[in-house]
Amino acid sequence: MSVQLPAPLRPGQRVALVSPARKISAAELAPAIATLAEWGLEVVLGESIAAADHQFAGNDDLRRRDFQRQLDDPSIRAILCARGGYGTARIVDGLDWTVFAAAPKWVAGFSDITVLNCHLLARGFASLHSVMPVLFHQVGGAAALHTLRQALFGEARDPLAAPAHPLNRPGTATGELVGGNLSLLHTITGTASQASFAGRILFLEDLDEYLYHLDRMLLHLHRSGQLAQVAGLVVGQFSQMRDNAVPFGHSALEIIDHYARHYGFPVGYGFAVGHEADNRALVVGEMATLTVNAEGSNLMMSGRDRPR
Repeated sequence: MSVQLPAPLRPGQRVALVSPARKISAAELAPAIATLAEWGLEVVLGESIAAADHQFAGNDDLRRRDFQRQLDDPSIRAILCARGGYGTARIVDGLDWTVFAAAPKWVAGFSDITVLNCHLLARGFASLHSVMPVLFHQVGGAAALHTLRQALFGEARDPLAAPAHPLNRPGTATGELVGGNLSLLHTITGTASQASFAGRILFLEDLDEYLYHLDRMLLHLHRSGQLAQVAGLVVGQFSQMRDNAVPFGHSALEIIDHYARHYGFPVGYGFAVGHEADNRALVVGEMATLTVNAEGSNLMMSGRDRPR
């Protein structure tokens, strides 16, 4: 199945901010709204912004209704998920993609938004794994924000590079990008949101997980056969990992290496993708080439099939 990339944004177009997971206030989004306006975009706040149902941005029906409204509104050319947290998987099965499929638009976010990234890819549509509005102005996040703008507006992007790492496995692989947050990739296995890894470059990141949880999730991907036909592996940021009183005995990256060594694909560690301020935008579904050698790793995006 050929993956379709949405058309690049143009100044004057409308974008919607929604929260399909955790609640957020309009005040928290004020700096991001100002930035989007500086980019020449008109910002529309969804019903889920400032809504609350315990930790969620309104109940499931409200968040689903809000997201559906933005999908179906032809004037909205991108949907930016304001923040992650938890809750996107609770609404995704109720979404109707019929109108969206006739004129695809950008859907952007990361972490819990991995559900949408993969759900779209499984249906042949690209989306953005990128910094979210609540995080636009983190200290150290200027490059991440710049790559989001480049991707949204269809501008040329530099390859994403990572320094040499002792666990790197050399080689070259070309394929469509797939992946995101490991916990969410594990959660959607066996559901309508699961996207195949076969022949694709898989990228992984995670936050605040126990090391044994990390091992358990990777073991599941290994035992279920999902890693068997991966073309290449991009390892992003595994931040704030936790351990038990009796240590697991291996770091997050060592755990990943343990499973990667069952296969022959190239692996590059240390990419700026994940829950750190420097979280560079990746187009899920875009063709890319991963090169890993003694100097480090390089991920070059092709930008193919991008409509104008």
